[in-house]
Amino acid sequence: MNNPAINAPDWLTSHPIAHRGLHDNATGLVENTTAAALAAVAKGFAIECDVQLSRDGEAMIFHDLTLDRLMRTTGELAFRDARELKTLRYATGDQKIVTLEMFLAAINGRVPLICEIKSTFNGNMRLAQRTLAVVSAQNGPVALKSFDPEIIAHLRAQNVKLPLGMIAEAQYTDADWDALSPALKQRLTHFLHYEETRPDFLSYNIGDLPNAVPHLCRKGIGMPVMTWTIRTPEQRQLAAQWADQIVFEGFVP
Repeated sequence: MNNPAINAPDWLTSHPIAHRGLHDNATGLVENTTAAALAAVAKGFAIECDVQLSRDGEAMIFHDLTLDRLMRTTGELAFRDARELKTLRYATGDQKIVTLEMFLAAINGRVPLICEIKSTFNGNMRLAQRTLAVVSAQNGPVALKSFDPEIIAHLRAQNVKLPLGMIAEAQYTDADWDALSPALKQRLTHFLHYEETRPDFLSYNIGDLPNAVPHLCRKGIGMPVMTWTIRTPEQRQLAAQWADQIVFEGFVP
């Protein structure tokens, strides 16, 4: 189904999407590094990446709030300036943290990039604005997504021309979501933000498929659905039935 109100170009779901790049700890390719991105480019995969905000307002390619899991140091990423963060090496390999601008330059528009804007659900739009500024100055296919409906609603209100997507799942009971209010969890679970966000695509948890929300988005209003994170043949088979594209890791599809 083609819905003219939904900005979903074919490239959004035409390539399997390498989760945080085509990373592989066994070969030293760390997630969200330019090396992992270039490995994905070499095989023609789209790339999913994450951005966090540095202390001085730069969009950094990194997933976690803290540096502890991946780096040779510890502490919150948000407490350091971009200049310092770019000097830090990962615990394995020889890669360093890069800015979104550097990451985009390395990809150079050769494959689609799906960029997740991380959030602590505090209403701060600095990262969303910086991310938008950076991707708007670059060529190549880029889409933005977030778990936080306020971020997507904020971008939607600016008439952003890029595809904008919501990341979602069927329940928000994990410890990661403990800080969210019951009302917000209900809003997220049942997609009650739709009027404000009006997403162009949905990125949905494979563990929650099939589910009414992605099914109605996909079949009812023509919104493409990508699903994360595919790690097994069984998950890939399920994704083929209920989604339009996969976000994968741990194997090469």
